[in-house]
Amino acid sequence: MIQSHSCPLCEGSDSVLFHQDNNKRTQRPYFQCQQCHLVFVPPEYYLSAQEEKTEYDQHENQLEDDGYERFLSRFWNPLRRLLNEQPNPKTILDYGCGPGPLLSKMMEKEGHNVAIYDYFYANDPSVLKPNHYDVITSTEVIEHLHHPKQVVEQWLNLLKPNGYLGVMTKLVSSQQAFQTWHYKNDLTHVCFFSEACFQWLANRYGLTADFADKDVTLFRKE
Repeated sequence: MIQSHSCPLCEGSDSVLFHQDNNKRTQRPYFQCQQCHLVFVPPEYYLSAQEEKTEYDQHENQLEDDGYERFLSRFWNPLRRLLNEQPNPKTILDYGCGPGPLLSKMMEKEGHNVAIYDYFYANDPSVLKPNHYDVITSTEVIEHLHHPKQVVEQWLNLLKPNGYLGVMTKLVSSQQAFQTWHYKNDLTHVCFFSEACFQWLANRYGLTADFADKDVTLFRKE
């Protein structure tokens, strides 16, 4: 019998088996927390830091890639509309920028002041300044986090009051769809969120959540 596991987001212990992989590449189980609805992989199935880095080095997200820019525009456009309602340039942290920080360049073109941070590619802790940022962006990052609770709380600590946290990640739609979902097959993906999970997160931390576009959620800190 597969045992329940502690949830890495709410740290609750009431989780149930959501899906079990049975293919040549992975035998990973996935659990769903009954409190916050996060679907997650147990820590014993995490890749090592070096294995993760090897996977990320294979990504082809370059500054001159038009397709990558179109992809990021699905995130940036709804956030930009919100920021355009306010007159002044914003101080923004792009968290998890990767080796090609294209999003930061797109935001800088709009006149914003952008810092970048990435554990593997831009590991500069000096940019992690409490109560400093008007906006934190995180595109295709949160699904990789081994400790999502700590990172989310860090983000909120870095944000000013009334600041925005923009997250881009594909969302779980149903248990049935999860069975054939390509997104779970990336072994660096260990946390899978849904609208219900993000709404729990908003309620837990006193945020408002706007499901602004496909895969795009904009949180506002009160």
